Amino acid sequence: MFKNTIEDFNYKINSIIYSEENHLKKATGGIDLCNKTVSKLKEIVEQNDFETVPAEIDFFKNIKPLPMSYLIYYTEVRSCELRKPKTGTSYQIEFFEKEMRKINKFFSRNRDFVNYMEQGNSYIDHQFFTRNPGNNFPFTPMTDYYQHPEFSSSHDMLWSKIKAMYRFIHYIREAMQKLNAGNEMLFEEKKHKVLAWTAPKTALTELIYALHTNGALNHGAADINTIVASFEDFFNIKIDNIYKTYAEIKERKSSKTKFLEELMVNLQQKISKEDE
Repeated sequence: MFKNTIEDFNYKINSIIYSEENHLKKATGGIDLCNKTVSKLKEIVEQNDFETVPAEIDFFKNIKPLPMSYLIYYTEVRSCELRKPKTGTSYQIEFFEKEMRKINKFFSRNRDFVNYMEQGNSYIDHQFFTRNPGNNFPFTPMTDYYQHPEFSSSHDMLWSKIKAMYRFIHYIREAMQKLNAGNEMLFEEKKHKVLAWTAPKTALTELIYALHTNGALNHGAADINTIVASFEDFFNIKIDNIYKTYAEIKERKSSKTKFLEELMVNLQQKISKEDE
């Protein structure tokens, strides 16, 4: 019952992410979209509620955190854009370093829950992601967000913020690297040769969705847009509207996973030849 709302949100948020607007305008548009989407989800829940506990868990663990995490992310971005020093590279870098320290403190305070989620655990999801969790919480919930108890579990907001902070880290890293352009890198990373993606972008879309569906990155915590941003950085490529490309893949008359099947066949042939 949430499918159309989420598909519409994914399409629109992707348009905002890849628009040519500056960060402040993107944040303003993103906040407006996220607020409207969360309101729609709330209306659906109020009208229909959940038929089963697994359905309720899925909503508070996977569905609501999607727009909510972007709402938190764009709120943080907007705050940064408005508060950061207007001049002076050193002052601006110092500002972003303070923001990064705040993020580290946040992850440190919530390390038990972060570990639980990133390990792909589910054994106490009924406590974290239902509205009747009981009283024995293993980790501290974020009680500050109980404005709508009928539309909140104890930890869905915390999970949303964790997902938002992963994106916020990416925003800060990009901002600091732009400020430090031409100087030594601010972040020590492994040196690797520049790799260019030379297969079709539809092939890359297959790979991204396969990794996401399999939960192969960040123990399943990485969403599509986060994976796309990482692939763009690594392969120096612009991935335009991945949701549209994915929709086109689903409409294929022939194999819908052509590239992935080619990978499997070619690797199997290589192994067979080496074994002979």
